[in-house]
Amino acid sequence: MSLSSRTIVIDAFGGPEQLRLVDRPVGEPGPGEIRIRHHAIGLNYIDVYQRTGLYANPLPLALGMEGAGLVEAVGEGVTHLAVGDRAAYASQPPGAYCERRVLPAKCVVQLPDAISFDEGAAMMLKGLTAQYLLRGTLPQGGLQAGDFILFHAAAGGVGLIACQWARALGLQLIGTAGSDEKCALARELGAAHSINYRTEDFVARVKEITGGKGVKVVYDSVGADTFMKSLDCLQPFGLLANFGNASGKVPPLDLGLLAAKGSLYVSRPTLFTHIATRERTQAMADDLFGMVTSGKVKIRIDQRYPLADVAQAHRDLEARKTTGCSVLLP
Repeated sequence: MSLSSRTIVIDAFGGPEQLRLVDRPVGEPGPGEIRIRHHAIGLNYIDVYQRTGLYANPLPLALGMEGAGLVEAVGEGVTHLAVGDRAAYASQPPGAYCERRVLPAKCVVQLPDAISFDEGAAMMLKGLTAQYLLRGTLPQGGLQAGDFILFHAAAGGVGLIACQWARALGLQLIGTAGSDEKCALARELGAAHSINYRTEDFVARVKEITGGKGVKVVYDSVGADTFMKSLDCLQPFGLLANFGNASGKVPPLDLGLLAAKGSLYVSRPTLFTHIATRERTQAMADDLFGMVTSGKVKIRIDQRYPLADVAQAHRDLEARKTTGCSVLLP
């Protein structure tokens, strides 16, 4: 029996108008692969970077980096998953915007019964990102309860998970967002302080909040618009972790600035380095699932779109109209 899958692809880089819904054949999984039928698919800003070509991939390209559903078939050598398992993933290569797909099994994990498919699809890429940031991308000496951290785009998908996780760790998270409503949402979910960067100077506010000391670490997915000012928010030996480019790529950096501003550190981490092995993926997912099933982190899904309406979902995401997580429903 030959299977097909409604799939979103692009034939050229560009705007949301490039997104097309097509029928594609889906084969059997090879060694180390599984086939999954999606119940929900995650929407992430990395999908926009890939659609525009900022992160270039060969064309034609099926988009999408995370999903959740039921395992339909298992390839040779896969022992941690079986047909019928509830499963979720954040994984390379792209291709999650579809009804079903074949993909490497190493980044697919069993989804606990207590977590819905919608939550699983919404939380894997964003939740694992929050996990590696708060657990592993740390300033000198690590982070202790009471420490101040700055988190840009705190009302987005990663940000709202990070707000809750930071509160559970006892950290004083200062969140930035682009509206008073988003600032209130960040505070509601765990931010100790929030700053509307459209109406306030976030550097001045950070210094005010921290008594002039600054923060130990800045987590920045905004990029060009916030990078240089973020350096001015750091304590000596502080860390700026730039993990996204929502406003554009960060310009070249004069390393002398890091010396002048207090022997600072800069990192450009990415999730896919952290989940390069099945064992590491499983350990990070176990940490994330534990936070969610304990109730310390709740996955807010504020937008749901039919798969066919993916272009509108991209427009809303780029216009910063969304809060929390968004999912596509096949």
